[in-house]
Amino acid sequence: MRYENIRPARFIDRPNRFIAHVEVDGRPETVHVKNTGRCRELLVPGAEVYLTEPGTPGRKTRYDLIAVRKDNGILFNIDSQAPNRVVREWLDAQGFDLVQPEHVYGSSRIDFYMERDQERYLMEVKGCTLEVDGIGYFPDAPTERGVKHLRELIRAASEGWHAVAAFVIQMDGVTEVRPNVETHPEFGAVLQEAAQAGVRVLHIPCHVEPDELQILPSCTFWDRTGDEGPVSEEV
Repeated sequence: MRYENIRPARFIDRPNRFIAHVEVDGRPETVHVKNTGRCRELLVPGAEVYLTEPGTPGRKTRYDLIAVRKDNGILFNIDSQAPNRVVREWLDAQGFDLVQPEHVYGSSRIDFYMERDQERYLMEVKGCTLEVDGIGYFPDAPTERGVKHLRELIRAASEGWHAVAAFVIQMDGVTEVRPNVETHPEFGAVLQEAAQAGVRVLHIPCHVEPDELQILPSCTFWDRTGDEGPVSEEV
């Protein structure tokens, strides 16, 4: 997936979850942050950030903040809508007979429902923007919604569905995501329970540019021989 109208800027501060102050071409600007997570290790004063200008009429802010370069030089896409968009593009190329977003299952909307050869799949997608020493971690803030979705996937697996929890790694050079048990112990416990119950856990590495987020070409969900591909890695 690609963005239009990209502008570089410098981060100043973030007064709340939804907006940040940045410097664009030497002038201050209030921008929308497309991620309500903490991102504390990324959004630090002076950080190099990238903005997109959607041009939507009636907006309160001119720009969206979508990417930031960490002090280790790695560029992170922090757009919380990007994982679902890039996974949709990826799934459309994986040979499924049907890919349907926002599927109602139980008391939740699961991100994707897929069909292939009369087999049914449910996939929940999470974006990983937290990196420590080359390892990705999720979540960066407690997520009761994330726990709820994992429990739905456990139920689906028990009913014969192919249930999938997918972590889109929104940075280069990282191939593994671990549960951030220090921030949310319950999420880690339920993710382990899900893996043991047959929920497939995918770690999906990506390439990031200021105007782009792409899943690496080597990643395949289905290898066309009937066996599931190599992206899976159990917790």
